[in-house]
Amino acid sequence: MKDSKMIIIGSDHAGYALKEFVKGFLAGLNIPTEDCGTDGEASVDYTDFGAKVAQKVSSGEYARGILICGTGLGMSMTANRFHGVRAALCNDLFSAVMCRRHNDANILVMGGRVIGTGLAAEIVRAWLETPFEGGRHQRRIEKIDSMTKG
Repeated sequence: MKDSKMIIIGSDHAGYALKEFVKGFLAGLNIPTEDCGTDGEASVDYTDFGAKVAQKVSSGEYARGILICGTGLGMSMTANRFHGVRAALCNDLFSAVMCRRHNDANILVMGGRVIGTGLAAEIVRAWLETPFEGGRHQRRIEKIDSMTKG
């Protein structure tokens, strides 16, 4: 596994601007990132970038990732196809906290056309700082993981 603090990040064209903001925000927190693309606002398929990030989290190469598309829906659907990935679409603070506490979400997904930079920064910070509670929630995660074994 690479630096356990490093975040792998990706977006499609609709999430590109917010991705660039989030990378800067993370840099300000001294959290390194690996950017899987896209590299601009030209139309691309979200599935390509969602799969790149999800595969690297699924394999254990990275502990956590962030994905951004227009609504966050497509990236969520794509990422959650991979074993061991628990991608959570969070466009509000409560979801960002709860997906960590109860679901140990390892990929944060946001909608670049849904939220602004201020809220995105708060969501990212909450997601990074909230620990997993374990206990009965661990049993539920194990059930989810057993559904995606291939």
